[in-house]
Amino acid sequence: MGNKVTKVKRYILRFRAANRDFFEAIKKGAKKVETRAATVKYKDIKPGDIIEFVCGKDRFQKIIKHATVFKSVSAMLKKHKFIDIMPQVTSVKGLEDAYKSFPNYSDKIKKFGIIALEFE
Repeated sequence: MGNKVTKVKRYILRFRAANRDFFEAIKKGAKKVETRAATVKYKDIKPGDIIEFVCGKDRFQKIIKHATVFKSVSAMLKKHKFIDIMPQVTSVKGLEDAYKSFPNYSDKIKKFGIIALEFE
């Protein structure tokens, strides 16, 4: 009787032209986990939700298999391999350096945590 129907939500994740390599890696399946600071905009993404990835005029969709919020990057790395998050880096330090290069990203992660999105 108490079955609650959860509505599938759609989210748009935009990539700057400078980060087209991330966009292409997700499209090709090399990047298995997309991360964002778990701000109000992203923290409620759930399995089954549809993500539309956009970079310039290009776009494609994926369905979320798992969405997990972590308090820190190090906590996330206990569950996910850095290579699945950023296939183009060669170390955890490379991943951390890339995060530091994004404007205000380190501060947002400290404040909101980080959400790891896995796709079907």
